[in-house]
Amino acid sequence: MEADVKFLLEVDVDGTASAEDTTRELGRILRYWAGNLRHYDLKPGAAEAVYDSAYREVGRWAVAES
Repeated sequence: MEADVKFLLEVDVDGTASAEDTTRELGRILRYWAGNLRHYDLKPGAAEAVYDSAYREVGRWAVAES
């Protein structure tokens, strides 16, 4: 039996951006990673940096044991 896992997504939000820009950027990040996850083996220890639309690192996702 495989262990339960957690999928963690952490994104740093620019406090100077408007609420509209922040919402749009977070939506883009979520859509991108939702579509891209099929390329990863989602087992504990898997992780990747998350980038915004300007290709700046703004966070990361990771899979951990729950």
